[in-house]
Amino acid sequence: MRTSGSSGGAGPAAPAAPMTAIRFILVFGIVSALMDMVYEGARSVSGPYLGALGASALLVSVVTGAGEAVALVLRLVFGRLADKPGQRWVLAISGYALTAFSVPLLGITDALWIACVLVLAERLGKAVRSPAKDTMLAEAGSALGQGKAFALHEALDQAGALAGPLLVGVALALSGSYGPGFLLLAVPGLAAMLILFWLKRKVPDPAVYEPAAVQPATATPVSGTAVPMPRQFWLYAAFSSLTMFGYATFGLLSFHLVATGLLPPALVPVLYAAAMGVDAVAALVSGWLFDRVGLKVLVVLPVLAAAVPWLGFSNNTALAVTGALVWGAAMGVQESTMRAGVAGLAPPARRGSAYGMFTACYGLAWLAGSFLIGLLYEQSVLALAVTVTIVQAAALVVFAVVRPHAPGAGSGNMPSSGSRTN
Repeated sequence: MRTSGSSGGAGPAAPAAPMTAIRFILVFGIVSALMDMVYEGARSVSGPYLGALGASALLVSVVTGAGEAVALVLRLVFGRLADKPGQRWVLAISGYALTAFSVPLLGITDALWIACVLVLAERLGKAVRSPAKDTMLAEAGSALGQGKAFALHEALDQAGALAGPLLVGVALALSGSYGPGFLLLAVPGLAAMLILFWLKRKVPDPAVYEPAAVQPATATPVSGTAVPMPRQFWLYAAFSSLTMFGYATFGLLSFHLVATGLLPPALVPVLYAAAMGVDAVAALVSGWLFDRVGLKVLVVLPVLAAAVPWLGFSNNTALAVTGALVWGAAMGVQESTMRAGVAGLAPPARRGSAYGMFTACYGLAWLAGSFLIGLLYEQSVLALAVTVTIVQAAALVVFAVVRPHAPGAGSGNMPSSGSRTN
């Protein structure tokens, strides 16, 4: 590995990494944990917060769904930029800064349209940074296994996702308003930016962790044509898109909890924190399994997503709370193992573009699904649950096509990054 500083007797010697791959992932995980305090703290109350400003259930679902679409679809643009090693740290720092700036501003506005813009701006920050961040993590993950790398990062990520909502919940309980909680989130945002600048100085080029055999100099072969994405990559994107088309946002789940009187507003971020705890456990378990059994571990994702509306939109508090926890488990699988699968299906030189195209596909699907789910919620929860179940069943059909051809990244049996898969 490049971290050894030797070539293993084949080819020129590789430069030694300034820190070990696992330490790089751990420090990046701390940055993500602090920033997760910021944006997950805000997301934990986004539904009831927008509702308190006058938003309807449909508007809450559309705005939160549009936010996820912004965070995902625009990675298509920023993913292409992330293919250039020199742009990755610039994109990561810019994206984190946008999130750190946008969230505290929610604490000083009472205008619904401004709040909606800030929610979207925060998600834009995630779009800017994520392809670059994921590409750098994939490079470091080459040294210890993609499933483990993304699972470890996601688990640290979710430590912040647990702490942020709890901080907002305490502030909301003490003050009786959302503003103080949003303003407090400026503190972890600043800490995250300081650590990020330090990490950039220590590891200016995370490609040093890549094995020399797979570390290409360019994403374009001699012919001038970009290396194509394998057929399995697009099938995998179709499966993921169907799954997210039938996946409700927590914004709508939390809106339902408050609007129906199942939970007081101050307890909603506490429930979100619990869901993030489940997310972290699910990420670790599914990431560990991914390195051993491959993509077939993802069969659980459509099953969990189908269960969410049956439980989460119930008028029974225990069932609705259970639905939110199931939502967290599905999110843990989606945000860790699904990303790890992309690292093995895409050509190494085009991972930034691959993450951008992949997330754009399921981001558009999530936006369309959020509109449909919000509309169905206002008409019939039963129709909503049945529709989601049908969509997830269709996702399982596509999954049956993908799974036999795409073993886990850690197994060493991924399709060749430069070839098409049949």
